[in-house]
This record gives sequence, C-alpha cells and structure tokens, in this order.
Amino acid sequence: MPVRIDETDRKILSELQRDAGRPLDEIARAVGSSKTPVWNRIRKLREAGVIGAQVARLDAEALGFEATFFVLIRTSEHDAAWQSRFLDAVKSRPEVQEAHRLAGEIDYILKVRVQNARAYDVFYQALIAEVKVQSVTALLSMEEIKSTLALPL
Repeated sequence: MPVRIDETDRKILSELQRDAGRPLDEIARAVGSSKTPVWNRIRKLREAGVIGAQVARLDAEALGFEATFFVLIRTSEHDAAWQSRFLDAVKSRPEVQEAHRLAGEIDYILKVRVQNARAYDVFYQALIAEVKVQSVTALLSMEEIKSTLALPL
C-alpha cells in the first residue's frame, strides 16, 4: 500500500533524488525548513520503505565499462524449476544491471553493462551454458540519451 506523503515530503524526496549526499542543512534550506524536522521526516520515510539504500552512482565509462547491451530473451520453458535457475543465473551476474519479465513475445529483457563486445560474449556464453533459452537477441546501445533513477514526484 502506498505511503501517504505531503508536499514537504515530496520536496525532501526531490532533493534527495538530486543528490542524497548533500549536507542536511542544504536539503533543509532547499525545502524551506530546518534540520531537525527534515531529519525526522527522512527517518520516517526510511522506516516506511519509501527511501531505500543510498549508494554512490559511479561513472561506468570512466571505469572502463563502455558497452551497454539490452538482451531480449525468449524461452520455451516456463516451469518453476527453469525460472528459478534463470533468476539465480541473472541475479548472480554483476554485469546485469536490470532484469525484467515482460508480457508479449519477449519473455525477459536484461540491461547488461560490460567493458566491450568480447566481455559481452563471455557473459552470453556463461548464461546459455547455465540455462536453456529459445532465442537471445542482443542490442548494443550506441548512445545513452537519458538515465535516471528519479521518480516524477
């Protein structure tokens, strides 16, 4: 069930989405409040599960991860045992940044971040050795136009 949030909570969440590492004083000033009430609201939002883990967002290209592939997977297997093996395989691979089960002709889509095409092939070979799939289509992203985790509050 969604948590009820007011306009001040929305302002706080928007500021945190911009940069959660900013000092609390700056966030409080930006939302027009003082430090203690803002801290209490943030604590309550964390306890309610609205705010999850706070992590550093790294520059993938600066670290040598220059290739992003969107991997479309079709399977003829839909039993629980296959799905469990597939989910374990996907969750255990750090190259997979996102995985979604889809409605329609494609069963799953993965967002895979690797150094280059050779590294993608290593990932692909390991995946198909672990789980049987009907077909795999890999699409190389030529340019990232927009990437955000921010929700439209």
